[in-house]
Amino acid sequence: MNALQSQRWAPHVTVATVVSRAGQLLLVEEVKQGRRLLNQPAGHLEPGESLLDAAVRETREETGWDVRLTAFIGTYQWQADDGTPFLRFAFAAKPLHHHAAQALDAGIIQALWLPPEAIQAEMERLRSPLVWRTVADWLAGQRHPLSLLRQIP
Repeated sequence: MNALQSQRWAPHVTVATVVSRAGQLLLVEEVKQGRRLLNQPAGHLEPGESLLDAAVRETREETGWDVRLTAFIGTYQWQADDGTPFLRFAFAAKPLHHHAAQALDAGIIQALWLPPEAIQAEMERLRSPLVWRTVADWLAGQRHPLSLLRQIP
């Protein structure tokens, strides 16, 4: 085996949710490298965790909202400017209950509800192109059954 063959692609596996309520979508405003950015509730898959559980957990940790996943939107492969590869699994979700007193994850300024037009108007503040691509796919009606994703014990 040569050096090239021994290198394996090891993307960061992340999850994100598009949570909708009354024509608005749940986003987080966060600080990254001194900039105030907008993102969906999103984060990394933890060892032993299912993608579905990770999406629900990250949404709660970043926004204080309990959600019920309703559909799988899609998988997105992207490489950040610094070369970091990402594989993102995005889900549609319904809000269930807000824990207003819950502290949000470090770096999160606030959770906020915005109409899609306002998100599109803030393209320069989106954390990555994945944010709008996921919203655009959701707006276009892209929904797949959650049963497409299976975790085998």
